[in-house]
Amino acid sequence: MFIGHYAVGLAAKKLAPRASLGVLIAAPILLDLLWPIFLLLGWEHVSVSSSNNPFLRLQFDSYPISHGLVAVVGWATLFASLYFGFTRYVLGAIVIWIGVVSHWLLDFIVHRPDLPLYSGGRLFGLGMWNHRWWTIAIEGAMFVVAIWIYFRQTKPKPADRVGTFAFWAFVVFLLWAYGFAAFGPSPSGVTKIAIGTLLSALFIPWAWWFDAHREATLPNPER
Repeated sequence: MFIGHYAVGLAAKKLAPRASLGVLIAAPILLDLLWPIFLLLGWEHVSVSSSNNPFLRLQFDSYPISHGLVAVVGWATLFASLYFGFTRYVLGAIVIWIGVVSHWLLDFIVHRPDLPLYSGGRLFGLGMWNHRWWTIAIEGAMFVVAIWIYFRQTKPKPADRVGTFAFWAFVVFLLWAYGFAAFGPSPSGVTKIAIGTLLSALFIPWAWWFDAHREATLPNPER
């Protein structure tokens, strides 16, 4: 899943309105930022296979450190604890923990059985990626709903166009990236996959930037 993870981050603004969207986006994509690092280090492994379905071109051979459920709970707890240590925002920390764990749950829906509970454990996955158009439709619907939730929760600051234009540029670029993944050519190598995936970290400061130029639709949210 790709834009579905970003949908979780956008929608999370309703649950933790005082948290920056940057960190709310970082939570559900955290595992996909750790994964390419472990690929480059040789600790996890992926291979490229030929398929008419672009969602099935990556064969996840081994990734228990980044995507094993036991490890995911650990990453979620670490990230949420660090956030709480800096902000003392309990609700934000809880939402961030849920956001990280949500990545595994959403991947469980779309992946073929390749998600482990732990290294050497049983593999899980419902395989919605086998149905390309259903995947696109469901992720697209999640993204649209998340945009609606975020827009109901926030509004641009007065006389500040960054909060509007930077947000819509963010949305358009995400959709372009998703379209490239869903309809583009097969990746040419593991190193390029890792570097390309790492570049998604740029969405975090981008989200922080435009979110800082928006404000809550209801002033002084208590949560």
